[in-house]
Amino acid sequence: MGVPDLSPLRDRFPSLARTGPDGRPCVFADAPGGSQVPDTVITAMRDYLLHSNANTHGAFSASEQTDALIAAARRAASDLLGSDPDEIVFGPNATTLLFSISRSLARTLRPGDEIIVTRLDHDANIRPWLMAADDAGATVRWVDVRPGDVTLDLNSLESALSDRTRLVACTLASNAVGTITPALEIARRVHRAGALIAFDGVHLAQHRSIDVRAIEADILVCSPYKFFGPHMGLLFARRELLTEWTPYKVRPASDDVPDRWETGTLNHEGLAGTIASIDYLADVGRAFGAAGGEPRRASVRSGFRAIREYESELAERFLEGLEQLHGVSLYGIADAARVGERTPTFALRIGDQHPIETSKILGDRGIFTWDGHYYAVELFDRLGLNDTGGALRIGFCHYSTPEEVDRVLSELASLA
Repeated sequence: MGVPDLSPLRDRFPSLARTGPDGRPCVFADAPGGSQVPDTVITAMRDYLLHSNANTHGAFSASEQTDALIAAARRAASDLLGSDPDEIVFGPNATTLLFSISRSLARTLRPGDEIIVTRLDHDANIRPWLMAADDAGATVRWVDVRPGDVTLDLNSLESALSDRTRLVACTLASNAVGTITPALEIARRVHRAGALIAFDGVHLAQHRSIDVRAIEADILVCSPYKFFGPHMGLLFARRELLTEWTPYKVRPASDDVPDRWETGTLNHEGLAGTIASIDYLADVGRAFGAAGGEPRRASVRSGFRAIREYESELAERFLEGLEQLHGVSLYGIADAARVGERTPTFALRIGDQHPIETSKILGDRGIFTWDGHYYAVELFDRLGLNDTGGALRIGFCHYSTPEEVDRVLSELASLA
């Protein structure tokens, strides 16, 4: 069976019709910073605001519809991650949720306890834990990367672990260079040391199916706006942690899990869009491999299998094209035979050109990219890039096409 052709799905994304100065469609190579959304997400958010816009727990129908929507959103998120619905907490973004739960962790720490963070991570999965350790007088240890291919150094992790380790924070995939980490192996090492593992799944959730049970996650965050939904965040935490830890919240507060972890009024229209984005991923599965009548969880996993196969072809095409270009430096896994170890997200520089200048030129030509460090501050410090502007980030996803990959390569060639 060949690689599925996902190009018909582009018609589901109205924003992809945007054209550049030359009249050609724009290339949205900015997917790591946030994805475009399908038509059904837009419709779901609009419909909620038109027909069901009310706060919770009221004795009238619109409020009851909002209560039902929140319950449905927990079921959808649990189908995305393989958890139970009462292990899902919603918030404005992953960063805010990590700060919230890390503050509760800090109450359990004592001087002499240790927290471990990695240099591969987005700062949202570093800074909250550093501040929690500082509040509690705990010690912080760091896990290094291998600079050659910018993968996590598991020997460094093993050296950092001890019987004093209480939590390890690690990404599932680097938002900067695309490296995918061996999540289950990491979790098992951490659990053998008697500690908790907190995974940042924000970047990976756009490209791979996540199963929190299979990777033995204790805590995991991701963001719907990275997997074709609205700007929100969601957090998975094992029920025991959500029950035992103390959230910071105003009175009166419910003692029910997970309600007790959600502060203030939720983004209800965002929840409607989140449900629609997960249903969209299930639609991809049904269109490309899932058997009819499968539960949503199974269809989502089938959708990601198709997405992974398609994106692997895009990544191979891009890496092989880069090999033909002189004066372009790539940071991360460069071997096309290793695309299974990375997402189609690439950090590069063209000669000594400042990344923001490269990004501006590409933007003027209708190709949207990012420049800088994208909050992977520790990683770019480790690579020695922060003082000179970081790197240009080009990110493809399943609505990208081989023709767009070739167009980006052609423009890079003209600049190199």
